[in-house]
Amino acid sequence: MSQVEFSIPGDPCAKGRPRFIRATGQVMTPEKTANYEQLVKLSYLQQVERDKPLTGPLVAKIYANFAIPKSVSKKRQQRMMSRQEYPQKRPDADNLAKIVLDALNGIAYADDKEIVCLEVRKFWAEVPCVDVVLREI
Repeated sequence: MSQVEFSIPGDPCAKGRPRFIRATGQVMTPEKTANYEQLVKLSYLQQVERDKPLTGPLVAKIYANFAIPKSVSKKRQQRMMSRQEYPQKRPDADNLAKIVLDALNGIAYADDKEIVCLEVRKFWAEVPCVDVVLREI
């Protein structure tokens, strides 16, 4: 059983919907989505020392850490940091998972269909990032 962990710096980002161009029949991926997928790939390749992809049924855990707004009171900041208060804001948890898992196709594993168990959680943090744990069962 093998496990990898890595962190994606910056604000969590959701998978954007593809845009269809009727005239040409082309499908366009939003630029923000493409850029974030590149960041996910780069973060994985820089932080994970592994020469072959994970295989078999996999467990994925994705922890999105959102920056605490500067406008909140110190008391509320403490509640946020002690995980007594959670971010109930966009992006949605399912779209967070989609962008991370799609970006790792062919790099961390052959295809995201191998993921049989998925946990996505959203937290407040001083430094925004997305922490990812992938484990073979």
